[in-house]
Amino acid sequence: MSGFCVRLVEDDADLRQALNDTLAIGGFTVIAVDDPCKALDVLARQPISLVLSDIQMEPWSGLELLARIRRQYRDIPVVLMTAFGTVPQAVEAIRQGAMDYRVKPVEAQDLLGLVSRFRDRPSSSRELVAVDRRSLELKTIAGKVARADISVLLTGPSGSGKEVFARYIHDVSERAPYPFVAVNCAAIPDQMLEAELFGHEKGAFTGAVRTRLGKFEAAEGGTLLLDEISEMDLGLQAKLLRVLQERELERLGGNRLIRLDVRVIATTNRDLAAAVAAGRFREDLYYRLNVFPLQLPSLRERPGDIEPLAKRALAMHFRGVGAGPALTRPALDRLQQHDWPGNVRELENVIQRALVLAPASAELSADDLFFEGPPASAAAAAPPDAGTLQAALEDRESNAIVAVLREEGGHRGRAAERLGISPRTLRYKLTRIRNSGITIPGDAGTKFAAAGQ
Repeated sequence: MSGFCVRLVEDDADLRQALNDTLAIGGFTVIAVDDPCKALDVLARQPISLVLSDIQMEPWSGLELLARIRRQYRDIPVVLMTAFGTVPQAVEAIRQGAMDYRVKPVEAQDLLGLVSRFRDRPSSSRELVAVDRRSLELKTIAGKVARADISVLLTGPSGSGKEVFARYIHDVSERAPYPFVAVNCAAIPDQMLEAELFGHEKGAFTGAVRTRLGKFEAAEGGTLLLDEISEMDLGLQAKLLRVLQERELERLGGNRLIRLDVRVIATTNRDLAAAVAAGRFREDLYYRLNVFPLQLPSLRERPGDIEPLAKRALAMHFRGVGAGPALTRPALDRLQQHDWPGNVRELENVIQRALVLAPASAELSADDLFFEGPPASAAAAAPPDAGTLQAALEDRESNAIVAVLREEGGHRGRAAERLGISPRTLRYKLTRIRNSGITIPGDAGTKFAAAGQ
């Protein structure tokens, strides 16, 4: 299956058929089911571009389905629908990671416009940007490794683009027509990760009401990405080693050997050799995965990629009409000066904040950019009276935060997402703003206060 595909999950047969027909007439490929369990099973076997789900369902609610999708398929957008919409429910859906929320009945034009927005948004976050000399060298090496069909260990700091390189290796290899399946080993509890990887038979454990394929089987013929492999439990490492050596597995609760043809790419932001020396990672598994190591540099080590990555982020996150604002030369210079401790992920956050500060501007200036800390070069060259500049930047930041909170009805989680910062960082900044005497939307006494904390 290729192209943009919508997974529709609705237990009302008449409504499911109506929604399916509307989307089909609009030119979309739709797979409709009445059961959230079936929806999750299909995600393991087929590439899905968008999940459109009811909330009131059995045996899982739409919110439970959303939580499971977020744990296993963090890149798939989810939109929730309900006939019993309330503000707290909408807030909870967005807080848990839903991309949008609709109250039934959903008008046909609204539905088609909503789905079109996800189809037409740039998918460039998965595309490899390689303009800097170091990135180009790595891209060339990755292309040669792809043709060799061997295991790869991608290392580098968090946010440096390891999954993007893994996808590139898959896309230029002979396995490209087959699935690319990613598993975040750090996001799934140890007791669940084994079943996620190897699958299970019906009755294998409490709650196993049906046979389910694991990620290895889902990636058959293609590539399995084991993200943050260093977080895997030692006991499970031994079982993974056997599967990689024998190229076969048994599902949990089963006794039938299943042959595998899967390429494994692993990533980590830790020193895996040091973890081996400390006894936290199996040496034999390390060498099984580390057939070809690729070390990704941090963003500050490949400055030639900063401008194209910033422009990509602008195209991806601008939600207005037209091509969106351009970055002025001073803004690009400011981006080049920053040290980027958060790498590509931090750069995308900065661009999203700029779009919040200047949503209707034709250009984004250096004043529209603000960071978690000052650019390294600016800090080194700061004059004695730099405190005045810092105060001005804090005032601008405070105004931006208050404006976004007001637009979001005081909801902290959604405001933090728009600002590109964590909820914890937002709480810290709100304390500073509150202490300066500024009234904060959603503080105690408003109907949004409880939901936003």
